[in-house]
Amino acid sequence: MSVCRDGTSQLVLIDVQEKLCGVMPAEPLRDLLRNCAILLQASRLLDVPVIYTEQYPKGLGTTHAELNPWLDGANQVEKTCFSCCDESAFSNKLQNDRRQVILAGMETHICVLQTALQLQETGRQVFVVEDAVISRNSEHKSNALTRLRQAGVIVSNTESVVFEWLKVGAGDNFKKISRLIR
Repeated sequence: MSVCRDGTSQLVLIDVQEKLCGVMPAEPLRDLLRNCAILLQASRLLDVPVIYTEQYPKGLGTTHAELNPWLDGANQVEKTCFSCCDESAFSNKLQNDRRQVILAGMETHICVLQTALQLQETGRQVFVVEDAVISRNSEHKSNALTRLRQAGVIVSNTESVVFEWLKVGAGDNFKKISRLIR
């Protein structure tokens, strides 16, 4: 299955918050922030809508400052439930005409997993971006990705997603996106 940019996909960034980031392993966190930034910048260039969530921001802080330049506060959803789908504000922001949902964020084995499975139950085609998700424990992330694959969720990576959105290796957007991934 291919990720499309012709009005069929949307990006969801789950709970990449300051205090949660503080308990993640340093190197995987650096990679996560870099890849989430690439996804957000590419989505902006290619008009792919973005929703981002914050799990109990009073306690866990707001979305990591490194990602703020590419976020629109109107697309932010506060939640206390693990699955984004259990928050009505999230469901209201999902675009029904965009059946593909690309997920990135944290933690893979909790909020990302539960959201992916629930989105799939509603008939959406769900992609989880493996190099743009993280858990405190790498074994938990690995287990979650295995479960997601077994459930039929598509596990991809940042470069595959952005180049599938892009479709062609020419033009200004190709040049801009190519610079992002170097």
